[in-house]
Amino acid sequence: MASVAKPMDAPGPLDRTIPKNGTIGIGQLAARTGVAVSALRFYEEKGLIRSIRTSGNQRRFLRSDIRRVSFVLIAQKLGLSLTEIEEQLASLPEGRTPSVLDWRQLSQRMRAAIDEKITLLTRTRAKLDDCIGCGCLSLDKCQLYNKDDRMGTTGTGPRMVLS
Repeated sequence: MASVAKPMDAPGPLDRTIPKNGTIGIGQLAARTGVAVSALRFYEEKGLIRSIRTSGNQRRFLRSDIRRVSFVLIAQKLGLSLTEIEEQLASLPEGRTPSVLDWRQLSQRMRAAIDEKITLLTRTRAKLDDCIGCGCLSLDKCQLYNKDDRMGTTGTGPRMVLS
């Protein structure tokens, strides 16, 4: 059976022989992170990652950029905007692999915001099938917890979830 040749520019699995502090091509970065090359170019344009250009103008990335892109993916899942993500990544050193201390400091800065999101998610999960204080009065429990929409006098929106 003849084997089919794979095009040389097709991204394959990350070459494990690249030195820990070596550089990788954009296709390798895309293959390892699961992020499209076009999205990586967009991240670069937004300043979330930075490439090193070769003499042939090819983009090369530090292997540690795998973690930066992974951080972007996680932060997006947490609901952070690209601006917020950029602010966090700006605290990391450029041109070298961030240390454990660098990542720990970034983590500490984000911890309060993450805890707030966990609290909101937990409260929402507990209340979503219950009265949320929005003023709809459509659930039987609304008459018990928010009779005649008295929570509307304290502010707008779902008072029992967002306040």
